[in-house]
Amino acid sequence: MADTTQYVTMSVAGETFALPVARVREILENRQISRMPHAPDGFLGVIDVRNHSVSVFDLRTQLGFEAGEDGDNTRIVVLTVVTPEGQEMTVGLKTDRVFEVTVLDDDGALDPPPSVGPACKTNCVVGLGRRNGTFVTLLDIDRLFSLRQIGAIVDAPDLAA
Repeated sequence: MADTTQYVTMSVAGETFALPVARVREILENRQISRMPHAPDGFLGVIDVRNHSVSVFDLRTQLGFEAGEDGDNTRIVVLTVVTPEGQEMTVGLKTDRVFEVTVLDDDGALDPPPSVGPACKTNCVVGLGRRNGTFVTLLDIDRLFSLRQIGAIVDAPDLAA
């Protein structure tokens, strides 16, 4: 049976990633982010989304890529994350670009993440799919954040409340 799960595809550092559309609440144009003191790596700060603060992380940093410049296509993907304790949180991910909502080629078939040894952190990768002949890395959004990052934002009011 064909997998018709839809994904939001996005790009950081020239690579294409996907998240299930069911977890995405909205996609925003880039905007001013209010930085927080002593924030963990990757945590950029907070934005206002209809009078609620939403914590924003840099997807480049989360995935171990070099920092990049914001451009005209930079977007913030607002989505729901579930903590290891089962608590839902709303966070934003800054990306270089958002492409589309789509299904993956080959009825959604995924290859497992490559086994590259313990030094490489691939636990946030569900698998590799394809779209229009190119690889799309499907992310496990709940495993993308460290416990320190979750702890830094867990008490912040957000849209899930």
